[in-house]
Amino acid sequence: MQAITQQVYGDSDTLEVSDQPIPTPRGDEVLIRVHAASINAADWLLMRGEPYMIRLAFGLRGPRVAIRGRDVAGTVEAVGPSTRHLSVGDEVYGEVSAGSFAQYTVASETVLARKPHTISFEQAAAVPVAATTALQAIRDAAKVKPGDRVLVNGASGGVGSFAVQLAKAFGGDVTAVCSTRNAAQARVLGANKVIDYRTSNFTTTADRYDVIIDLVGNHSLHEYRRVLTPKGTLVLASGTGGRVLGPLGRMLAAVIQGAFTSQRLVPLASSPRSADLDVLRELIDAGTLTASIEKTYRLTETAAALRYFGEQHAQGKIVITVIV
Repeated sequence: MQAITQQVYGDSDTLEVSDQPIPTPRGDEVLIRVHAASINAADWLLMRGEPYMIRLAFGLRGPRVAIRGRDVAGTVEAVGPSTRHLSVGDEVYGEVSAGSFAQYTVASETVLARKPHTISFEQAAAVPVAATTALQAIRDAAKVKPGDRVLVNGASGGVGSFAVQLAKAFGGDVTAVCSTRNAAQARVLGANKVIDYRTSNFTTTADRYDVIIDLVGNHSLHEYRRVLTPKGTLVLASGTGGRVLGPLGRMLAAVIQGAFTSQRLVPLASSPRSADLDVLRELIDAGTLTASIEKTYRLTETAAALRYFGEQHAQGKIVITVIV
């Protein structure tokens, strides 16, 4: 099979199209014929091996798993001996650890779910990592309820575009922070108000928010807390900290400060769950949630797709089409 592989950390020129053996599903795994995949910030960071501390988990000199990609949508081709819920022929989507920028991949059925009926494989591939992160931020970490004033900082990206929709679906009054070129999209997705970060700094205004979802990390904890209500919640899904530690220092600072304030400062580490994909499927099929896709590339163009992702502020998701 064709796959996009990487032997050493670096820029997109370290990626190559190579022939790899088709994997065999074991235990509760299934073999997926990949129809489409999509790019997330984690793919860009892992490709570069930054922050350096991630190499402790993913490989010191180069990535242990050579095939890049996590989001996947495709068809089950074979099942392992312990599989109970999925069968050959099922159309599925989810997050895989074996690499999804390939013609085939394997994954445990615990991180997969049946694909939404109302959308294409390309649209489904844009959902798993970003929408799951947004769902866990809005529902679990922030516990958004009707009437909450919710600000999404980084509203035009993959996670942000889903966070705006989910905050609205949970009854929030949503303020989206993005650039002017993405303002119209944010309103279409449900934002009640849009702030252009290039011309206005929301942390210096008189407005206060019950929930802030931070997907950028471009303000200090003090600045965020200043515009948070006394018992409000700040969810941190990104942050700064340099090439070594990345957002770890910021996350630890949030935990420490959170112990001494009535405000909730919550670092977010999302995890793949088939139950959450089931929730997202229901929202998608009901027309409540949609995937915002900016560009699509073929599998052999994955290096160019990742280069574009790293150099531009993508409006929504970048999708890789494997089966045309």
